[in-house]
Amino acid sequence: MNTRTEEHAMKTIVSKILLLAAVAGGALTTSAETIAVHADTLHTMAGEPIENAIVLVEDGKIVQVGPAAAMTLPAGIRTLEVAVVVPGLVDAHSVVGLSGILNQPHDQDMLDESAPLQADLRAIDAYNAKEEFVAFSRGLGVTTINTGHGPGTLVSGSTMVVKLHGRTADEDVILPQRMVTVSLGMDAIASDAAKGKAPGTRPKAIAMLRADLIKAQEYATKRALEDESKRPGRDLHLEALGRALSGEQPLLITAQRAVDILGALRVAAEFDLEIILDGCAEAHLVLDQIKASGFPVILHPTMARAAGELENLSMETAAKLQAAGIPFAIQSGYEAYAPKTRTVLFEAGLLVARGLSWDEAMASITRAPAEILGLADRVGTIEVGKDADLALFNGDPFEYTTHCVGTLIDGVAYAGEADHLQ
Repeated sequence: MNTRTEEHAMKTIVSKILLLAAVAGGALTTSAETIAVHADTLHTMAGEPIENAIVLVEDGKIVQVGPAAAMTLPAGIRTLEVAVVVPGLVDAHSVVGLSGILNQPHDQDMLDESAPLQADLRAIDAYNAKEEFVAFSRGLGVTTINTGHGPGTLVSGSTMVVKLHGRTADEDVILPQRMVTVSLGMDAIASDAAKGKAPGTRPKAIAMLRADLIKAQEYATKRALEDESKRPGRDLHLEALGRALSGEQPLLITAQRAVDILGALRVAAEFDLEIILDGCAEAHLVLDQIKASGFPVILHPTMARAAGELENLSMETAAKLQAAGIPFAIQSGYEAYAPKTRTVLFEAGLLVARGLSWDEAMASITRAPAEILGLADRVGTIEVGKDADLALFNGDPFEYTTHCVGTLIDGVAYAGEADHLQ
């Protein structure tokens, strides 16, 4: 074992000893404490990597970042010694907290098929911060997720953005209603549970969506009337669609086939909507149209199974989006079979062998999703003033044998994946 390898091994042991305390006490630190993270290599994702670097955290925020030689730490400060540090990972589209690890009806709240149009459903009303997948994801370096209703009905509800502290939904939420989730293609077409209610074809699905957007326009106009007696009663579904029409809340449109991607772009142009394209298994067939729209893409998980609507997916689509200059992020997504959700760390890691550089792959689960979610001022990069969300690894995060040895969220340190699984 060479000297550098020995140093890495020792730092991993020290970090694990410190972070194991989090298991017994819930967390190693509180956000009120000052803590220093000393990394052999620091990937800020806001510039070049820094060797032998320190991130100084105070009151849950990053207060200093730079080479250790240029920093003077307060006497007696608690220090975590780690091999590699990256920003806390951001999952752009997830069902964690709604889809549970038991895969039984009582912990599967990510989809309600009783009606095709339910923009009024809110993820926060079902999010279980104590769900095992929350701690599992956090143990792999994920700190922030955009989670909510999965694809499977035409309009399935509103997502929320939450930090993975694992306290309660109300304590951990950042944005209680971030996007209205829409599905086109086979995900919108009637399932056995919704026969007679849901659309049976693609044109019918888009016609139903158009009709409700028109209703939402009329509803907003009438609700704004000066004469209160002429205002209609509140309609939570139309209110949610109204926020999309006003630009307050974008539509997250899951569309895998090229025909459905183009359908989403057509609806967005017709109603002057801000949308985020989701899934996009056939994005490589309509790159020019996506580029011209200016809308970002939350791409399907890299290792999603190539079947059904995803039969034409490609592991090289991310590289093609990158080359075309289309903003994109990777997601853990939702699948109708176990394990229900994936992990963005592994999904992005595979892209390094499929056309993306290391930095581009890491950006797809840090900086890029933060920008798409409108949270770039808080998360996604390691910079002074941002939330102290860090993922700590004992080697290259994308290497198969590397472990996440700890995670910081708002300056609170949690144990890593190895400790969680033991």
